[in-house]
Amino acid sequence: MTDVKSILDSSKNQMEKAIQHLELELQKVRAGKANPVMLENVMVDYYGSKVPISNTASVNSQDARTLIVQPWEKSMLTPIEKAIQMANLGLNPQNDGVIIRIVVPPLTEERRRDLTKTARSLGEDAKVGIRNVRKESMEQVKKLLKDGLPEDIAKDTEAKIQTLTDTHVAKVDKHLEQKEKEIMTV
Repeated sequence: MTDVKSILDSSKNQMEKAIQHLELELQKVRAGKANPVMLENVMVDYYGSKVPISNTASVNSQDARTLIVQPWEKSMLTPIEKAIQMANLGLNPQNDGVIIRIVVPPLTEERRRDLTKTARSLGEDAKVGIRNVRKESMEQVKKLLKDGLPEDIAKDTEAKIQTLTDTHVAKVDKHLEQKEKEIMTV
């Protein structure tokens, strides 16, 4: 019985991790509003090594359309500005000698559709991950069945795994629906 419980617990944990990963990835998809997460993957040349922008400056949103990047060292203004431009995010940083201000341009209809496709792709990746967890768990149950697990317990466990899968796929769909609504809102 403990093997069945550990399979179910492991399945649930792995599916939850897939959902958490999706949430993180969806935060990075720009939705028209200025969000510090947009710059999370920007790598800055810091004295010869590439480091995340968060290691060289604080990034905050001033309002719905403006990001403020406040370097911890004044000498880092230019390297941070260059890194943002090189990141190809469609952002135009403005260096005023103290801070870097980034006005996030409004999204075009075409760009909104592209971002929606990106979000759907991330959602599909999460669903594939969840289904892979289901497949592995089902194989573990079949192995236990061969090793003497009663058939009724095996069938019950498989049903529970399928329920977990359905629940997590529904969560993915809900996250995607929210993100698409956020992207398409002008």
